[in-house]
Order: sequence, then C-alpha cells, then structure tokens
Amino acid sequence: MSADDFLPPSDPPGGSGSEPSGLPEGAQPQSPPLRARVPDHVSSGNFSTGAIVMTGPTEFIIDFLQTIGRPQKVACRVVVPFNVMPQMIEALQTNLNLYRNRFGDPVQPAQQPPNPDARRPTPQEIYDDLKMPDEVLSGTYANGVMIGHGATEFGLDFLTSFFPQSAVSARVFLAAGQVPRLLDSLQGAVKQLDQRRGQQAPGQQAPGQLPPGNLPTGGLPAGPVAGGAQGPNAVNDPPAETPGNQNDNHDNDGDSPGKGTNGEASDLPPDHTP
Repeated sequence: MSADDFLPPSDPPGGSGSEPSGLPEGAQPQSPPLRARVPDHVSSGNFSTGAIVMTGPTEFIIDFLQTIGRPQKVACRVVVPFNVMPQMIEALQTNLNLYRNRFGDPVQPAQQPPNPDARRPTPQEIYDDLKMPDEVLSGTYANGVMIGHGATEFGLDFLTSFFPQSAVSARVFLAAGQVPRLLDSLQGAVKQLDQRRGQQAPGQQAPGQLPPGNLPTGGLPAGPVAGGAQGPNAVNDPPAETPGNQNDNHDNDGDSPGKGTNGEASDLPPDHTP
C-alpha cells in the first residue's frame, strides 16, 4: 500500500456509532488506532545507540546518536515543544511498563564507573567529536509520538499532527536496554526546566530561554562521547542487544499503527507481537 493512497477507516469495527464486539457490559470502547503516513525517506528509520537532550528557548532538542564505528555521528535530531514532552515521557513510561510485563526488565548496558577527577567536557567538545550531517542540522519537528516495541528493541515514530492527516516526521529504533536511560534523560530535562522557571525573577529571560553556548540541560557526558555518556541528560552506551526484525513493531507499507497523538502510547496489535 502506498502512503499516498492510505486513508484511515471512517467507522470503528461493528459499524458507525456501535461498540466493538466482545466488550464486557459497561466497559468503555477504545478509540480506533491512529494512522499516520510514513514518507519513503522516513520508513527505514535510524538505529540509535544513545541520545543527548538539550533545551532551547521554547523546545527540547533530542539528538539520537550512532556511536558504533567511525565516524560517530548525530543520526537524527528531533525538536519537541515544551508542552508535548510530558506526554511523550508518559507514553515512553507506559510502553516500558508494558515491555516489563511481557519480557521482564530490559538488559541495560554496563556503565563505566565515573571518574571524579575527570574534567567534564564542554558542549562544544562533545559535538566536535560527532559528525553532524547538513540534513540533520535543522532537526525534525514533532508534536506527537507513537511508540511500539518488540522483544529486543523499541520503535519511536515522531509525528507532525497537522490537518488533514498525521505523518511520521522521524523514525528511531533503540535497543530495549537504552530506553530506561533515555527516559531518565527526558525526565531530568523537564525537571530542570521546571526548576529554572520556578526561580525566574521578574524582568529576566523568558522561561526556558538559555543564553548562547548553554544548550545542554543539566548533566553532560563525563568523558568523550566514545567512552559512554554519563549524567541525567545524556545517554550514549552501545546497546547490549541488537534490534530484531524491525517489522515486529512497525509497518513499512506506508502507514504506521499506534494509538493517539501527542504522546499517547500504544502496545502492538497481536499480529505484530514477536
């Protein structure tokens, strides 16, 4: 099926206005799954071994990294508005809980013990070690996310939910063991933004706005990017597991299944369960 030809069904199963069959008496019917177009240049996605979360004047910036092999690079940059990030965190937490119920705790990569005497690199030093392709510099805007998972990996479809149809603006795959650290990074970024807003005095900069050169929020990697990132807002260790079949949790026929926009999480339908 072509992405250009896809249209979501107009009625839920059982006909317009009817409850889906098989629901217990008094149970609330679930909304039909959200569908979003998947452009050809997005459908293959990017595999990420870590991420750096930064704060801009009105948005969070998530740089998904590929640090296996040379050159290490920023594979994908996603720009998420402040008001959308809490919903994204809730979606990621919900999916992580579903994963744990089905497969147990994800195996996280071993972390190097921090060296208290090591000098923390500056943001410029971190990015000097990363290749930033021209097509990644401006990032990809997203005001929603759909999340799915298989036995060994998570898939994040970032959405632009605009009329007349939602579309996937970026697709990222992460090893399951990377997800708890990414979640910690996102939560840390939001917490620091809230603290900064609470300390804002009248006449100072607008909430969330940072002076030039102070992009990353909170913790930065304690060592070079190649050595693995430490701190609440950087995730950058090679995954303990390699992703399985990407089709386990994402369709590539031009539409992306999920449930809800603006951060609502969804588990995979039965036919997508590994």
